[in-house]
Amino acid sequence: MGMTLTEKILSAHLVEGEMVKGSEIGIRIDQTLTQDATGTMAYLEFEAMGVPRVKTERSVAYIDHNTLQSGFENADDHRFIGSVAKKHGIYFSRPGNGICHQVHLERFGIPGKTLIGSDSHTPTGGGIGMIAIGAGGMDVAVAMGGGTYYITCPKVVKVNLTGKLQPWVAAKDVILEVLKRLSVKGGVGKVIEYTGEGVKTLSVPERATITNMGAELGATTSIFPSDEVTKEFLKAQGREEVWTELKPDADAVYDETVEINLSELVPLAACPHSPDNVKSIEELAGQKIDQVCIGSCTNSSLLDMMKVAYILKGKTVHPDVSLAIAPGSKQVLNMLANNGALAIMIDAGARILESACGPCIGMGQSPNSKGISLRTFNRNFEGRSGTKDGQIYLVSPETAAISALTGVFTDPRTLGAAANITLPEKFTVNDNMIVPPVPAEEMDSVEVLRGPNIKPFPVSEPLAETIDAKVSLKVGDNITTDHIMPAGAKILPLRSNIPKISEYCFAVCDEKFHDRALEMGKSVIIGGSNYGQGSSREHAALAPLYLGVKAVITKSFARIHMANLINAGIVPLTFINEADYDRIDQTDEIKLENIGRQIAAGNVIKATNVTKGFDFELNADFSDRQKEMLYAGGLLNYTKQNA
Repeated sequence: MGMTLTEKILSAHLVEGEMVKGSEIGIRIDQTLTQDATGTMAYLEFEAMGVPRVKTERSVAYIDHNTLQSGFENADDHRFIGSVAKKHGIYFSRPGNGICHQVHLERFGIPGKTLIGSDSHTPTGGGIGMIAIGAGGMDVAVAMGGGTYYITCPKVVKVNLTGKLQPWVAAKDVILEVLKRLSVKGGVGKVIEYTGEGVKTLSVPERATITNMGAELGATTSIFPSDEVTKEFLKAQGREEVWTELKPDADAVYDETVEINLSELVPLAACPHSPDNVKSIEELAGQKIDQVCIGSCTNSSLLDMMKVAYILKGKTVHPDVSLAIAPGSKQVLNMLANNGALAIMIDAGARILESACGPCIGMGQSPNSKGISLRTFNRNFEGRSGTKDGQIYLVSPETAAISALTGVFTDPRTLGAAANITLPEKFTVNDNMIVPPVPAEEMDSVEVLRGPNIKPFPVSEPLAETIDAKVSLKVGDNITTDHIMPAGAKILPLRSNIPKISEYCFAVCDEKFHDRALEMGKSVIIGGSNYGQGSSREHAALAPLYLGVKAVITKSFARIHMANLINAGIVPLTFINEADYDRIDQTDEIKLENIGRQIAAGNVIKATNVTKGFDFELNADFSDRQKEMLYAGGLLNYTKQNA
């Protein structure tokens, strides 16, 4: 029986466990990346491990999230990350060099390698045939120190692509179609592997758009084969020597198969407030819009930008629409400036933003009250834009550009014949904004620069014999990490200051949560299904840890967040009988007696609602390693004990 591409790469990197679906495996990590919103904490964790130099083949620290320097905090954090990078053997991508996933695809990604990043859209690397996985900062820190990264051995879903995209139908429409079919929970515990004759019709940037937004499926990652298209992209980047052909065996066996005929797809949009709430642009046509934002790690490549410039050429943005464009990297921005496309955008009335995440994470460009904003981004969770009642739609760059001109939702197929835009044979390569690490003999003399906003990693304690605490918060289904720990220009600069950022914990759901949790001293959170979907931000676990949360009980968890809770020493449990969720109210007292011994004894533990006087059962399906981490009080304590 043949192997899938996913199985080939995972098997080649297997360190612990066996390739049995659903069991825990440990893999060797070749590359890591961080961004500044999660990176400061990741490097504080790395320092706490006492490892003098990273042990990966390549680790890169990017500055792309907190680039709005409205106070000292962001600039101080950037200095800290830059100095840590210099001291510990990490490449440092300076502010202005671009979005981590776009730059990594251009300059560092290698087919067949493993990559984990402290950002949930790290699967972008699957566009060139990497196993690239989003993870919490602590997991990335351990990998940088040479530690093994653990995942559940995934099922592999084959998405068989046939046909070819019609004019003005985009790669964004492919992943929106997948989301429409599978939902934001459809990829949990799975890798999405793209195959079929349609693959060769898609460029690397188009493939990367699809794998990037595969994160919204809840998937472990997504991957395309590495073929001649991949080779040409790497050759154009001056990196042909890292290419290797990678594909599944002809007789590979998949757990599921999804058939998509690219020729039949139409322009789509994800409607508020979920990436899987998908409708066709035809259904929305004519509806007035207020804002258009083009960019993000999903759609900011040179190819995307050239299509936008083609549409805007000689035109003017509608007077009722604000158009903002953010090229994904310095390379893209340079090439747009040199070939005249940037001037076309400016002439049309676009507001050009720096090469950074920007409005995708609520860092500026928030729409007006109840404003309808078309964005080429990957998430449209309520409030993520910075405007709580903003109506955010996710669309392709083609749909975004034509709609910016007309002032209403407009199907780009009305443009007629396709634009003849291809990738260049040679990209403009200038890595002067990437600072390589200093020689090993100079590292000891490097001073790590710490600003007053940088606070220590919160202390976690070994698992108590019994957890007896009140419910500080009860929430519903699909609670995202944006609900738990919001982003935005006001809050993101506090990512290195857990005591301060915890003041905003769950503010989207309940502004009184912070004070109530502190007053309780210790507490339990009750949640619905798919709890913790979205960003990999470990702050969604660290802030509750600081506020005394000891356990989170839900119907189900998103993969990364559950791992982050265990890393923080918070016990994640799920209802065996989901009807018990309805029997528990906020402020009820929950007792988990002899919790450690119960976890050790099996996968089912007994809990008691002391307030209402009934027992209920919870699933505690942890690996032996995860149990040891919980006993120790989290991954940092566990790593120190086993160093």
